[in-house]
Amino acid sequence: MLYTKSLLGEKIFVEVKTSLEDPENTVLIRDAVNEAVISRFRSRIVPRKDADSELVMTLKKVSFLPIQYDKNGYVIAYKTYVDLMTHYRDRKGHQGDILSSGDYDFAIESNSVISDTKRFEAIKNASYKAVDGFISKLSVKGMESDDQ
Repeated sequence: MLYTKSLLGEKIFVEVKTSLEDPENTVLIRDAVNEAVISRFRSRIVPRKDADSELVMTLKKVSFLPIQYDKNGYVIAYKTYVDLMTHYRDRKGHQGDILSSGDYDFAIESNSVISDTKRFEAIKNASYKAVDGFISKLSVKGMESDDQ
């Protein structure tokens, strides 16, 4: 995380593009991404004009897949997947695009639907993992450019 923070700086502009196909999930992703940037980078989210770096994230996909069934065939556990495409500009002016994914497993009551609370929690946790994936890939890119 420290290496990535040195790449991005203390002040980060974050934009999560709204998906016209999935505006509700985009709002959930925006909240989760903002929380993740603050907690993972220990940085501040600022307006573009004040930023050391920029992250523009686009929700590519959110999906829920059944992963466990009870003895009657009802789904009792799901895996949530979130795919994010992040266009970044670091503090040195390097730019690029990174696709990252996150997943999260959760249980529900037999013969019930996914509640909004469970759905939000699952998307939030999968988004955190997608942001972690972005951090890892950005760190590797940064180290590769330092070696050149």
